[in-house]
Amino acid sequence: MGGMASGGLELQQSRLFLDDRVLPGGAVGAHLPQAEVHPLVAQGCRPVGAPYTITRANGHLIQELGGRPPLVRLQELAAALPGREQELLAAGVQLGVVINEYQAEPGQGDFLIRGIAGVDPGSGAVAVGDEVEVGQSVQFHVRDAQSADEDLRRTLEREATALDGRRAAGALLFTCNGRGSRLFSEPDHDAGLLAKMLGEIPVAGFFCAGELGPVSGQNFLHAYTASIALFP
Repeated sequence: MGGMASGGLELQQSRLFLDDRVLPGGAVGAHLPQAEVHPLVAQGCRPVGAPYTITRANGHLIQELGGRPPLVRLQELAAALPGREQELLAAGVQLGVVINEYQAEPGQGDFLIRGIAGVDPGSGAVAVGDEVEVGQSVQFHVRDAQSADEDLRRTLEREATALDGRRAAGALLFTCNGRGSRLFSEPDHDAGLLAKMLGEIPVAGFFCAGELGPVSGQNFLHAYTASIALFP
């Protein structure tokens, strides 16, 4: 559980703190071998349009989705969406890669969100922020405050049920720097909702440029998520 340091605009401008040392790079962690931890990951994006299977790819490049260029698929999607959805798509389309290919109907939270890094207008191929393979299922995503709020609420509601009336001892919250006041109308949304749903428990953490946390039994690097290590 954790996240990538954010804040520095150039290489090695971010700072890490280890005891009384200030470090320009590397990794800092805490090992808690006796602590019970409930890992919670809430995403900030939701799927739009139809899912597709990658039928041609090379490294980070998707060349075909369902036998057609992905740029064509994206243009068809934009034309079919209502006005508000088109605005969200234009503000920053994301690509979701299905985590569990055996799931019959994947929905919000069942995808790894990856940014679209570029488009080749000539071939219609798109480059994404991860390596992709032929046969993977993907779906375009948009992000908005309402879906991010709903996903975090559902995640915390499930945890409140699992705690069965017990009060959590505390939590570590690692939230994307694309959330916060950049996404929500009020500051401290994620920390505030955690306090509202689970009580005024001690919470520490930071804004991240990529969050770490497990989904479906595997650990991933995420984007636009709130990754929470809860101590029951």
